[in-house]
Amino acid sequence: MALDIEVGTYQIINGKQVTNRQLECLQAVSETGSQNRAAKKLGISPPVLYRYISQIEEAAGAPVLSSTPTGSVLTVEGREILDLFVSMNHRTYRKRGFTVCCSPVTEDLMMSVISAVRIPDAHLIISDDAYNIRLMRENRADMAIIDDPLFLFDADEFEMNEIGYMGMVLVDNGDSFIRYKYGAQRVAFMFLDSEDRKYTIDAETYSLPEMLGSNKSFFIDELMLTRKNLRLNSAVDPKILRHAVTAIYREENTSILKVLKAIRSRGLLR
Repeated sequence: MALDIEVGTYQIINGKQVTNRQLECLQAVSETGSQNRAAKKLGISPPVLYRYISQIEEAAGAPVLSSTPTGSVLTVEGREILDLFVSMNHRTYRKRGFTVCCSPVTEDLMMSVISAVRIPDAHLIISDDAYNIRLMRENRADMAIIDDPLFLFDADEFEMNEIGYMGMVLVDNGDSFIRYKYGAQRVAFMFLDSEDRKYTIDAETYSLPEMLGSNKSFFIDELMLTRKNLRLNSAVDPKILRHAVTAIYREENTSILKVLKAIRSRGLLR
């Protein structure tokens, strides 16, 4: 008789136990961008969700959410806690389907692709390039879409396939920069260095609204602006900051080939 075995996890933060239900609340806020929407998604009242978030913050000794004009986003501490929660959930989940990971830069593109290819039980994970490569190494993903080509020097154990190119926009509001956590940011700042531009990176963010409202200078990939229907004037020709977007995987199979074909057919990465 086959055994039905499940593994559960929880976190101990600074000596205080944080339950999966509390962590699910943090994840729901990250996914919905709003504490009220997160509560509705989980089928609980907003005060209950607020209490769970407060309990996480009490354990962390720091805020895990910050408010924006459009809702709530995770702080650096909140993102660290959530990334570990997601990571451990994937490790304890014994059955997973075909899994692709990418960053928010290509999220909309990959959502469209995954919907179109009709691979049974397919999943999409959204994180930064470094974490997505980690998912590949831990055999928790079958393919990763890498925005920053500099990461490929540390991923030569995988098969690689360039799926296209994209430019980057430089919004120049002076020498104080806010660095977005996603995209080919290292390529962009190497450009500034090559121009002997004097600058400081005074903030980092996972939040696009926070970056747009910061009044600081920043770089952002053109594809993200296109998918969000945003128009921003660039201080340099985006083609100057054009970089490859690459799919990495272990070996070609039917599912991999379907995804690659579907990406190219959309013509968004040229």
